[in-house]
Amino acid sequence: MTDTVREKDEHSGVETTGHEWDGIRELDNPLPRWWLWVFYACIAFSIGYWVLMPSWPGVSGYTRGLLGQSDRAAVGKALSDLATVRGAGAAKLKTASLAQIESDPELQAYALQVGASIFGDNCATCHGAGGGGSKGYANLRDDVWLWGGTLEDIQQTLTYGIRSGDDQARMSQMPAFGRDGLLQPAQVADMTEYVVALSGRKAAAAAVTRATPVFAEQCVSCHGPAGKGMQSVGAPDLTDSDWLFGSDRASISSQIHNGRGGVMPAWGNRFSPETIKALAVYVHANSGQ
Repeated sequence: MTDTVREKDEHSGVETTGHEWDGIRELDNPLPRWWLWVFYACIAFSIGYWVLMPSWPGVSGYTRGLLGQSDRAAVGKALSDLATVRGAGAAKLKTASLAQIESDPELQAYALQVGASIFGDNCATCHGAGGGGSKGYANLRDDVWLWGGTLEDIQQTLTYGIRSGDDQARMSQMPAFGRDGLLQPAQVADMTEYVVALSGRKAAAAAVTRATPVFAEQCVSCHGPAGKGMQSVGAPDLTDSDWLFGSDRASISSQIHNGRGGVMPAWGNRFSPETIKALAVYVHANSGQ
């Protein structure tokens, strides 16, 4: 075994480590004293942290630390404190009717605060931060409601959902006329023109004439003779300018062909009744009702 040759650099006078790469020798300079003290302080801090705080995992648990710190316990306490602060308002919400909540400015203000928080955390993902909706997701800020926009209607929808699988969920089904062969492709095209005409736009007259008896046979039972829709079955008004899945011909044709229908979760099994009330008040207050 050959000893490493350590020489002094002729320019700096510092001893080398004996390592050399392409003629470049490594100087054996000591680490800066301030860096060493910081390094030693970090070691001391880490040892103290290991002793005082939860840190080392074990087979069936972890070291708890002398201070007994627990983030889980801290979160639990914070939630308990929040429940205490909200307790009085929540108790009033639990016993008050929806009409009483809206007629009591103080209670309504509390409900709006709770509702805004719940909406932001759970509903904004689909309906948008302001409730404006998007294609396939209802706009909650207008006065167009498939299932009714009263406080009670909104509460019912929030509690049980739409096509959510709950026994009391609101349920409607738009047939897939094209996919299931109920209408031929040419009839779907004619019906598209008929729906366009219902909304007051220019459409092919011959196609509208051909589709008239088909609409009366297939669609009137839900959308009504004039196409105004029925909230009792969640059928949309085809004569206005509000379209859940799009108003252009391609979107209308796709809806007639495929019969799309979204799912609204049932929040009644996730939120308390008073939370549902607060959310209903929030949605109602921000709508066009």
